[in-house]
Amino acid sequence: MSRPTRRTPLLLAGPAVLALLIVVLPLIALLSRTPWTRLPELLGTDAVREAMWLSVRCTAAAVVLTLLAGVPLAWVLARSTLPGRRLLRALVTVPLVLPPVVGGVALLLAFGRHGVLGPLLVETGTVPAFTPYGVVLAEAFVAMPFLVLTVEGALSGLDRGQEDVAATLGAGPLRTLLTVTLPTIGPSVAAGTALAAARALGEFGATITFAGSLPGATQTVPLAVYQLLEDDPPAAYALSAVLLLFSLALIASLRARLR
Repeated sequence: MSRPTRRTPLLLAGPAVLALLIVVLPLIALLSRTPWTRLPELLGTDAVREAMWLSVRCTAAAVVLTLLAGVPLAWVLARSTLPGRRLLRALVTVPLVLPPVVGGVALLLAFGRHGVLGPLLVETGTVPAFTPYGVVLAEAFVAMPFLVLTVEGALSGLDRGQEDVAATLGAGPLRTLLTVTLPTIGPSVAAGTALAAARALGEFGATITFAGSLPGATQTVPLAVYQLLEDDPPAAYALSAVLLLFSLALIASLRARLR
């Protein structure tokens, strides 16, 4: 017996179209206004090349930092009996909803020259504020929750049968984690890493507040787009389109991996 065809209620059609206009129309407008024939010329300037290369390096470093610190944190949140895990999870989630500029101010108050760790950082000559290291730290700050929450969800829903078998066969906790747990949740780790990379690459507010926008030093692609909107709008459109296409490719790859 075939199922009856379900029609979309007319009351939902209007708001649905409005939602599509809000989300899709700006993207179409950007792609339609991008001077595609001049793309190599616009993206070949020294300022744009420096911003793109800096973004690639800082994003890669931020992703590595996020992986090295975020996966253990996700395991602690999912598996440990540490008191206050709910509060810890809430704190980890805060950068998702915190205004990016506020995040930059918080980073300054923690790692700036006059911040909580300021005297120690000044003494050792490792103050990250307004340096490329500050860009990496700002990007890791906003990207960390994406990886942690994705991996924690995978760990929480993982059947521990294989881990129990490995423990029975004599594998220690670390070996079980490296040879059983992480390979099993590999797709979730990859998805979390991709989301963290996309968020890090597109970070603006925390970066400009904590690291500044120094051309060739701390000016990443989003910061370059902001400056080019005043100096060279077509170049800003071209650089924005590149970021948009990268995001679309990332979403497509994520959907394929999750399937």
